[in-house]
Amino acid sequence: MFVLVDLATHPPVVSLEEAADLKRFHVEVAGGTDRALVFGALVDAAAGRLEGDDAWITIDALRRLAAAQADPGWDTDFAAMLDYARGKGWLDDTTHAIRAHIEWPDD
Repeated sequence: MFVLVDLATHPPVVSLEEAADLKRFHVEVAGGTDRALVFGALVDAAAGRLEGDDAWITIDALRRLAAAQADPGWDTDFAAMLDYARGKGWLDDTTHAIRAHIEWPDD
């Protein structure tokens, strides 16, 4: 699963792609490399924030964005993903967000 930030649209659109694949979580940017636009798109979509070279995507946003795509076992698989992220130090329990690397165009 990955969060897609599409800068080619106006305003930029944030969506969740491949929700069933919980093994490859990241943020992918399409249509440009403007960090300020990515930051603004994530904030406007109530999806998360940028911090350094990473994005922090909220758990609530992932659940909300996955709702239309999730199969009955998704919640169980998502909980396992969160446990894995917690074990790696990629989960911020204060802001309820998961750290994700960002794939920029031409990465």
